[in-house]
Amino acid sequence: MDFRQLRYFLAVSEELSFSRAAEKCFISQSAISHQISKLENELGTSLFDRSTRVVKPTPAGFRLVPIAQQVLALETQALAVAREPRNRIRISANMTFAPQSLDAIAQVRGRYPDLDIEFVIKSFADRIDAVSSGDADIALIRGHLDRPGLETVELGTERLVIVTSSQHPLSAFSTVDLGELAHFPLLLPPRTSQVLLHSVVEEAFVEVGRRVQLGPPIARDHTATLDVITNPRAWTVLFASTVSSDAARPGLRVMREAGNRLTVPVSGVVRSGSLSSGALSFMVDALRQAMDPAIPPTPTGDED
Repeated sequence: MDFRQLRYFLAVSEELSFSRAAEKCFISQSAISHQISKLENELGTSLFDRSTRVVKPTPAGFRLVPIAQQVLALETQALAVAREPRNRIRISANMTFAPQSLDAIAQVRGRYPDLDIEFVIKSFADRIDAVSSGDADIALIRGHLDRPGLETVELGTERLVIVTSSQHPLSAFSTVDLGELAHFPLLLPPRTSQVLLHSVVEEAFVEVGRRVQLGPPIARDHTATLDVITNPRAWTVLFASTVSSDAARPGLRVMREAGNRLTVPVSGVVRSGSLSSGALSFMVDALRQAMDPAIPPTPTGDED
């Protein structure tokens, strides 16, 4: 038994669905089912009743829920006790968050000149683990996270843009309706590796009363921009902050979705109670302002 299995168990018990729990944990459904099965084998009992369309905890599962919550809370407390206090803030993210993070770091340095601020590149899972263990103070993610001992703070939203080949039938427009895109295949990585993108697009299509037409998943060694060039009737979506000069080349077209439905939440994950630190709280405010320049800058004068 390990902490990861208990986290997955709690996710399934809360969502009452393996697929929704997998999305919540940003892993595949087969992976979460495998880990739950391993936990059941170790405990020698079934934790969920899978005989109906709705997954329900068995009596043993119900008894395990409060214990799992206590164990994970103790894990976070143990890691916090072992940490030595340092005059440091470490941000864990991927490179797509670098521009906004650098703006926020510059603002925080103006307020706390003696503070050591680090920006560390990590995968999604490693980012969250780093915050849990105390190796990082805040993890930047798209979407939300629910894990004992951690809390999610909203930083803003990010728009998705539509990218097609310049040969696409809709490429003459700067904005496009989702209803018009329903006739063309959407190219995305497999759902198991990009749950958030798939969910945002699917929900937006439901909102307009249409159904998205998925094309073949993008291969691991391909890029979305390459695949739309080789499939002129296809389209894809990219985070606005990640659209580089490559997407502005003559062979490609970048468009906005007319209804502004394709947006994703941007969040910071911190340890529960850690925002009592003035420096970290100031960093969160600076990140919010960097994610949305319309937000007034955080005052830099002395605190009252």
